[in-house]
Amino acid sequence: MTDAPTTASHSHGEGPFIAALDQGTTSSRCIIFDRDGRIVSVDQKEHEQIFPRPGWVEHNATEIWRNVQEVIAGAITKAGVTRADIQAIGITNQRETTLLWDRKTGQPVHNAIVWQDTRTDALCKELGRNVGQDRFRRETGLPLATYFAGPKVRWLLDNVEGLRERAEAGDILFGTMDSWVIWNLTGGVNGGRHVTDVTNASRTLLMNLHSMEWDERICSSIGVPPQVLPEIRSSAEVYGEVRGGTLGELLRGVPVASALGDQQAALFGQTCFDEGEAKSTYGTGTFMLINTAHKAINSYSGLITTVGYRIGDQQAVYALEGSIAVTGALVQWMRDQMGLISTAAEIETLASSVEDNGGAYFVPAFSGLFAPYWRSDARGVIAGLSRYVTKAHIARAVLEATAWQTKEIADAMKKDSGVEVSALKVDGGMTANNLLMQTLADVLDAPVVRPMVAETTALGAAYAAGLATGFWPDVHALRANWRRAAEWTPAMDAETRDREYKLWLKAVQRTMGWLED
Repeated sequence: MTDAPTTASHSHGEGPFIAALDQGTTSSRCIIFDRDGRIVSVDQKEHEQIFPRPGWVEHNATEIWRNVQEVIAGAITKAGVTRADIQAIGITNQRETTLLWDRKTGQPVHNAIVWQDTRTDALCKELGRNVGQDRFRRETGLPLATYFAGPKVRWLLDNVEGLRERAEAGDILFGTMDSWVIWNLTGGVNGGRHVTDVTNASRTLLMNLHSMEWDERICSSIGVPPQVLPEIRSSAEVYGEVRGGTLGELLRGVPVASALGDQQAALFGQTCFDEGEAKSTYGTGTFMLINTAHKAINSYSGLITTVGYRIGDQQAVYALEGSIAVTGALVQWMRDQMGLISTAAEIETLASSVEDNGGAYFVPAFSGLFAPYWRSDARGVIAGLSRYVTKAHIARAVLEATAWQTKEIADAMKKDSGVEVSALKVDGGMTANNLLMQTLADVLDAPVVRPMVAETTALGAAYAAGLATGFWPDVHALRANWRRAAEWTPAMDAETRDREYKLWLKAVQRTMGWLED
């Protein structure tokens, strides 16, 4: 997308500014924002993806910390600003990625285990005992799955020589990437703050959603000694000041003032501050979150209950989250494996050359179905084929797949919370596709809105840090900053929508039970 210029397209005049660090799965980047929530500068650096075995994914945390320092310094240099211009730094991060490091030396004891890593599969089954996936769901809002951090900590303690003893002696610290970055920024071995925020803590399987504290009973069931855990803080407050690493000189004394897991940061950056406001991020896969206000709603429809954000000492705001495994990845598959298009953008042109899908439905259950089904035995299907269907119809079915999967999550959200998605705010690479955006509005029967600043994840971290330090007075000021770039309104009649949805659900049934075992 073209709306994230690397340098300012407007004169930003004098500071102050807020720096946001987005420590993502494939790269780290820093974006500097002005008071209007506009981008002043960006710097970004990729880090290595390490695949020691099939299904295992790791990151080198030392490399990530080095990159973090480089991109913060880079963004500040590009913006031509000094320490005096930066009022605060906010942090958003890839969620669930798990690290243990030595409190005395500051060295990681092992590579970080990434959220996608499935090595804890057998452990999760064993932890489920006779109860299964839902053993800790009431307290944590989460199913027992390889995705979450708690079992990854246990795996490291079981598999790294002598680690459990060191952990029990109090020499080892655990953190998700927000904790690792904050600890290093605020001094590391010289008094670094060992903290995490409620949104990241809510992805560990170790935090009680209702008390916002580590759950001692669950920690002991999973086998994680409490002395490794960081202190749980709100998403918007000053955790400490920059003193560590190469940034110690460059940014000494600047407050580190927010932390939010990436999807929650996007919810915040999209200013979804009221109950029923939802955002959906369309990337390789899709994450959709709906604000459920101060209620942690247990899901019986395949969603995850999570903390949306917590500002200072205000009450926490909860969210329901639905994840779709394959959205943008299906367009890439059409390009790379099928060769039906040569660029991702071409799918829109091809799909627009026909009126409808010609009766074809494409369910991309390439590695099973995520929300709301959670069926790992499912595999992809194209249903409803006849001689009439052309590659243009298939292209259209590809875009419709993303829309129907979004509708299934919106329906699950309504079932769980009684709250209807009144409007959907969207971000991510796929939002450049206008036909997809219109299709979304049609199947959801709700307006779909794309904001001016596409970098909503970093923006959310900046907003939270700005609230914590008085850069912005309150959430109303943030809402005033939020500007729409485009909006799509529904143009499909109810009868057509119901008929098509029924056919889509029929196609979904055809994917299930494909794997026998």
